[in-house]
Amino acid sequence: IETRNFICILGITYLDHAGSALFPESLLKAFTDDLRNNVYGNPHSQNISSKLTYDTIEHVRYRILQHFHTTAEDYTIIFTSGCTAALKLIAESFPWIPEGTKQPSSRFCYLTDSHTSVVGMRGITASMNVLSIPIKPKEILLAKSRLPDEEQDCTTPHLFSYPAQSNFSGTKYPLSWIQDIKSGKLCPIKIPGEWFVLLDAASYVSSSPLDLGVHQADFIPISFYKIFGFPTGLGALLVNNRIAPLLRKTYFGGGTAAAYLAGEDFYFPRKSIAERFEDGTVSFLDIIALKHGFDVLEKLTGGMEKIKQHTFALAHYTYTVLSNLKYANGAPVVRIYSDTDFSNPDVQGPIINFNVLDENGEVLGFSQVDNMASLHNIHVRTGCFCNTGACQMHLDISNEDIQRNLQAGHVCGDNIDLVDGRPTGSVRISFGYMSSFEDAQTFLNFIIATRLSKSDTEIPFQSVAKLTTESVPDDHLSSNNADKLSAILQISEGELRNNPSETETTVSWQPPETEAESIRAAVSETAVPMCRKGGKPITVANIYLYPIKSCSAFEVTEWPVGNQGLLYDRSWMVVNQNGVCMTQKQEPRLCLVNPSIDLKQKIMFIQAEGMDPISVSLEDNTGKEAVIRESKVCSHRVKTYDCGERVAGWFSTFLGRPCRLIRQSSDMKSKSHQKNTKGLSSATNISLSLVNEAQYLLINVASILQLKEHISAGLKDPLETEELIRRFRANIVISAPESFEEEEWAEISIGALQFQVVGPCSRCQIICIDQQSGERNKEILQSLSAARGRKTNFGIYLMNQPLRSSFSDILSVGSQVLPVLKENTEIQPPTSNEEKCSG
Repeated sequence: IETRNFICILGITYLDHAGSALFPESLLKAFTDDLRNNVYGNPHSQNISSKLTYDTIEHVRYRILQHFHTTAEDYTIIFTSGCTAALKLIAESFPWIPEGTKQPSSRFCYLTDSHTSVVGMRGITASMNVLSIPIKPKEILLAKSRLPDEEQDCTTPHLFSYPAQSNFSGTKYPLSWIQDIKSGKLCPIKIPGEWFVLLDAASYVSSSPLDLGVHQADFIPISFYKIFGFPTGLGALLVNNRIAPLLRKTYFGGGTAAAYLAGEDFYFPRKSIAERFEDGTVSFLDIIALKHGFDVLEKLTGGMEKIKQHTFALAHYTYTVLSNLKYANGAPVVRIYSDTDFSNPDVQGPIINFNVLDENGEVLGFSQVDNMASLHNIHVRTGCFCNTGACQMHLDISNEDIQRNLQAGHVCGDNIDLVDGRPTGSVRISFGYMSSFEDAQTFLNFIIATRLSKSDTEIPFQSVAKLTTESVPDDHLSSNNADKLSAILQISEGELRNNPSETETTVSWQPPETEAESIRAAVSETAVPMCRKGGKPITVANIYLYPIKSCSAFEVTEWPVGNQGLLYDRSWMVVNQNGVCMTQKQEPRLCLVNPSIDLKQKIMFIQAEGMDPISVSLEDNTGKEAVIRESKVCSHRVKTYDCGERVAGWFSTFLGRPCRLIRQSSDMKSKSHQKNTKGLSSATNISLSLVNEAQYLLINVASILQLKEHISAGLKDPLETEELIRRFRANIVISAPESFEEEEWAEISIGALQFQVVGPCSRCQIICIDQQSGERNKEILQSLSAARGRKTNFGIYLMNQPLRSSFSDILSVGSQVLPVLKENTEIQPPTSNEEKCSG
């Protein structure tokens, strides 16, 4: 497949095809050319453009049926907003017989290895007084027993749902189950009645052909973005015509009625099943895009069978190498969660689910794997993938564990990867038709590199192990040569150091560390504070503020403190054309923008190399002309207003992409960005600027110096202390006698200011960016992890009590810092699903 068809991912290794396919440039071009050359009206009208739309939609229906090797005689296409909407439609319209009637009641059975959207159907069935029964995969395999002949005449409808392919592990469940269950040869549960089969094909059809002429399931929900990448928000329910007339419907929307009365209870539905269930106007332009999706897919790949073989070959190769990676002590580098040995594409899809282990067999949290993968421009998926049943089965997580994890603050989709040392989820990689052998190699090289240390000096907090890996063939893998992996290759640290091309990108693994909202991880109310005794005095060495979020620091010797922290700290931020906050993670060149503030002139000056300086008034511009809009910083809503075209043009020119400068609205600050803060007396609501976590971030020079020893040992050019300080983007830099003693503090006083410590700062990849050049250095984050003993914490978050005036106090360099110790000196890490950084 030509790379120019996927220009958007050049330099990126995209391995989340089970989450969404990527659309090719040729699909967009064909679609937009179609829109430019034709006028498509609402299909519910009768004019020429509307008739064109209607006819095109019907053509697309036939094209979908053709893709699945069936016809309109056997199946009806009902367009929905996605697979989830299709499943909800089934639950609402299936002809259930509830409990308590004279007839035997219906059952809804589903495989536990099912997507959340399938399991969620039980909420609807429960409201209809229909029992739902989860079935484990091993139970259905043992269920091959017919009912007695006298019970086979019962016509009570039951529904069994299972995935054609597990979105968790890629296991392909037998399509033969469809006919076996419908014929009574296979019974999910022993109960008289007629069984119908719901085949969740969303994951399966993205990389495998489905022949509905052979495997005639009753309901097949799909989402088209899984196949084409575009359009999103469009799916379909394929309904077997033998069940279609039995479906029930109560609500009727526009276009579904043949006739109805507004003044009386009279409604007559349209004859067509599709029109009866497609409430309102369908997403007709998106449906038209499907036609081009099928055309382009066929042209680029030659069909689904070739996609199946290609993607499986990549998965088989990756699985074989990955499963053979060993430490010198024989321990595996990864634990793969699979029901197959990846030997047959008919039973295994192109999905590999795993967790990374250390040499002692302990799981490294998936969030840390994700962070390190991002530094290598590798996109993976982590968590439980909306499949709790499979996650529990493979990770051995009990029902009680799920409930305990919830009480510990872990919810689906967050970054809390370990609770009590046990994983809450895993890492998933998946291949699509545009994936290449180079993608697989890049991923494997990443795993190998990040499990080795290239440091010549011994790191006292983390042992270094050697790996054993299978050799990787140079030629492109096909389904025929996928088994040709051979000789075992011992890779030592010395060998890697002798290969300059590899040592430049080799990093040690960043171990796990649970994250969550720092404010909720404030000092325990049961902690008994103790004053720090004796020792040399602690003083403020540097003060930095960051007027524009993620831009360069502005160093001062003294500065006013307001209700949100240092005055004007992170009061502005740069957003992209969609209004989304930009940080150095997406745009490292932001660190080259140098803002400075002149309080007397009430002006912020902005400078950057190659650009004329520009100024922005400090006066709040929330008058009638300003349009207040809502924005988001991490998960927090903030009220902002735009700073105008002139400064927007300046930033767009410098960064080479459309963007704008926005400012937090001062008259909305008290309401727009607050946190309820545990442990802060008389402060039920603490107001924040555009920071991620807390009002202040404090680091210790002594901690910097100790860290510098470990980091510099592994780098060609040792870092200067000042450069390292700037990478950590703190507000307050202190000079204390002992390294990391700040982590034992419960609160501190600086002059008249009182601060509460609310948790450590868990670092992200921003510390890998040189704040003077904007260049990335992957080794910084892994060196921090190694030096800190498998943690990425550095610095502590502070909050102060709300002040009566924005100019109540001044923070000054040289001021003495008076800390108060906690009885329990271990500060818990923040407990948020947001990634921490000091942007």
